Amino acid sequence: MTLQTILGAGGAIGTELARELKSYTNQIRLVSRNPQKVNDTDQLFPADLSDAPQVDKAIEGSSIVYLVVGLEYKVDVWRKKWPTLMSNVIKACEKHNARLVFFDNIYMYDREFLSDMTEETPVRPTSKKGEVRAQVAGMLLDEVKAGRLNALIARSADFMGTKNSVPYEMVYKNLKQGKAANWFADINKVHSFTFVGDAAKGTAILGNTLAAYNQVWHLPTSSTQLTGKQWIELFAQELQVKPKTTVLPGWMLGILGVFIPIMREFKEMLYQYDRPYVFNSSKFEKQFNYKPATPEEAVKAVVRAAEVAAV
Repeated sequence: MTLQTILGAGGAIGTELARELKSYTNQIRLVSRNPQKVNDTDQLFPADLSDAPQVDKAIEGSSIVYLVVGLEYKVDVWRKKWPTLMSNVIKACEKHNARLVFFDNIYMYDREFLSDMTEETPVRPTSKKGEVRAQVAGMLLDEVKAGRLNALIARSADFMGTKNSVPYEMVYKNLKQGKAANWFADINKVHSFTFVGDAAKGTAILGNTLAAYNQVWHLPTSSTQLTGKQWIELFAQELQVKPKTTVLPGWMLGILGVFIPIMREFKEMLYQYDRPYVFNSSKFEKQFNYKPATPEEAVKAVVRAAEVAAV
């Protein structure tokens, strides 16, 4: 059994990933400021990942390292912390000969190509957060091209789970409380979501497939194209409530941002909701003969997980 280490354990992806890695090894190291066991045999490693010596120690002895950290959703924080974090992780992985799996998003893609995103979609960020994501992904790929690092990028669309996801925070929670579900910009535009279970399982598969390294992969995501309105209707049906909706335009986000900082930060990403947003994971599905969860299955799983957590 090989030691596999999760940097950013406990987050939306880290917890699910720890469960999936149990199929591959019983040596799993969970690294965060305050890690909590997911499996009985997990090793807990408290660390500040902004500190290079602590990152080095956390990675020492690992065969595979998963970087699934979710930093605070502020561009100033991202600019300050992401390049340092990526540099620290790359140096430690190279030093200890560990393979690196970077869980990434699509912020760096050219906004004019969101209607059919593949691994070949042009990288041309048009947001401040997208610029940071392009920078750190480039740092990793440069080391791969130089032959110093064995790594891959596992890229996800906006994900759907019970932690920090738009469908959960803006749709499920509101409908559950008898309020109108919130959506952004245009409720009639198609929008893909990667179910957190598929994201974790796909990341584990890639990390444990040697031939998958040194390239970019889109994580398995249903090809069924649903609009915001249809996603809300699915949640409403599952909760047995009326699909009431409120659409938040860009100018309203500006006002809300005065009172709710996260809305101010989100405004620059609004372009992802004013046009078709279709995530293509056919490369992964064909390579691994994998069928992602359907939208209905994903919504049922999110609602079920939320209800279990509430008990």
